[in-house]
Amino acid sequence: MELRPAFSREDATPPTRPADAPYDLALRPKRLAEFIGQGPVVANLRLSIDAAKSRGEPIDHVLLSGLPGLGKTTLAEILALEMGSTCRTTAGPAIEKPGDLAGLLTSLGRNDVLFIDEIHRLPTHVEEYLYSAMEDFRLVIMLDQGPRARAVPLQLHPFTLVGATTREGLLSEPFRARFGIHERLEPYEAKLIAEMVARSAGLLGLAIDEGAADLVASCSRGTPRLANRFLRRLRDHADVAGSKTITMAMADAGLARLGLDENGLLALDRKFLLLLERAQDRPMGLKTLAVALGEEERTIEDVYEPYLIREGLVAKTPRGRVITPSGRELLTRAGRPSKDAP
Repeated sequence: MELRPAFSREDATPPTRPADAPYDLALRPKRLAEFIGQGPVVANLRLSIDAAKSRGEPIDHVLLSGLPGLGKTTLAEILALEMGSTCRTTAGPAIEKPGDLAGLLTSLGRNDVLFIDEIHRLPTHVEEYLYSAMEDFRLVIMLDQGPRARAVPLQLHPFTLVGATTREGLLSEPFRARFGIHERLEPYEAKLIAEMVARSAGLLGLAIDEGAADLVASCSRGTPRLANRFLRRLRDHADVAGSKTITMAMADAGLARLGLDENGLLALDRKFLLLLERAQDRPMGLKTLAVALGEEERTIEDVYEPYLIREGLVAKTPRGRVITPSGRELLTRAGRPSKDAP
């Protein structure tokens, strides 16, 4: 019987993207020189890229950690472009068995980048399958089962694995140690977000008043993804109004329509604070909060809670979450609107 390769480049299906992806791709920087902020991270990656290109080798495997929306996916794609190679994208939850991963790895050309988002969610048996691929660029494929089982080694092209995670601590130590480059992305200062908003507005064919850009930046929690999402919705307002400029009044009205108050809090943020205030200093656990808010635990922990903690409105204790004096003061200023009551 004729033996055929277990996997081919055609086996790896291209990743799917959400509906807003065309806009996200249009707004993303394409080169490190265009990337705003994250100075130390960009400088370190630039050095690694230049060194790898001078040696004719792929850049070492990269682990990018940080909150969602800070640019980890963008940096992975920029790495591939700077190296003159291709970036293949997938996500940890999408890889359920070693065969899924093997299809991706065998589709990679020399110096290509494999980007795995939410890499901390890879199944353990798949994670271990990556070890030899990362170290020796080799895969061992098992054919048949039982007494007839045999291992077939398969040589891969040298490649770079870029992993993105919001929870680096969930990676096993052996897996984390195989990444030669570790970089953590931090939330952006408002002035840098305002620069991004002005740049993105230009790419969308709009102008934006300086005050409007500052307002969008102040509500974006130091996250470019959130800023661009707000900007796209403000563009809708501008288009309906027949305007090519997003004014301060338009930004103020548009953000209010999106549920943002004068403190930059969303409706769910306010519900979060109200629940903690009503607990009267009794800590509330994550499960209880998730049920009361109607949200998944991971969404609360990864999306909403970090900002409230960073702003000093909520404190996380061993027994649960409690509201801080600053959080109580904010609710007092806001007048505890009844429409936000859970």
